[in-house]
Amino acid sequence: MKPIFLLLACAAALCAADTVLQLDPARTQIAFTLSDPLHTVHGTFKLKRGNIRFDPETGKASGEIVIDVASGESGSGMRDRRMHKDVLESKKYPEAVFTPNRVDGHLGQTEMTVYGMFRIHGAEHEMTMNFKVTAEGGGYAATAHFAIPYVQWGMKDPSNFLLKVSDKVEMDVKTFLATDGHG
Repeated sequence: MKPIFLLLACAAALCAADTVLQLDPARTQIAFTLSDPLHTVHGTFKLKRGNIRFDPETGKASGEIVIDVASGESGSGMRDRRMHKDVLESKKYPEAVFTPNRVDGHLGQTEMTVYGMFRIHGAEHEMTMNFKVTAEGGGYAATAHFAIPYVQWGMKDPSNFLLKVSDKVEMDVKTFLATDGHG
């Protein structure tokens, strides 16, 4: 009987060592920028849900950050319809999901690097996100900037003979991370 209690105590101690970060959808902004020689398109996506669980000692991570692809908007109905129908195919692929597998850094540092897989448009791609983190109101404010090479990743290039847009979309994320108290 003693080995079972020892095993349970060890398992509880291991779980307690993990840090869990919850991303607050109401306090998360996901902005995109797509440039062309004549003008720049700005838009947004909404976060559905997100959490990252990681062990600060080993860096091993799990969880998921789920973006509502169908929520994407740029302020132009015609452009947004084309973006959803031809580029993102958001009816077929309504979500983009980042699944972390490793975190370098720990809460209290000003920067953390999160590694994982990003599933978008039916395919997975390795991705690294560098977050700047500051303590704020019982949690942490975090920002990240990264580029998505959407054409390289199999999405349609919306360029035509009159308009040539970048083959990468720049992403800026601002979010609030609530912790489970183990950070």
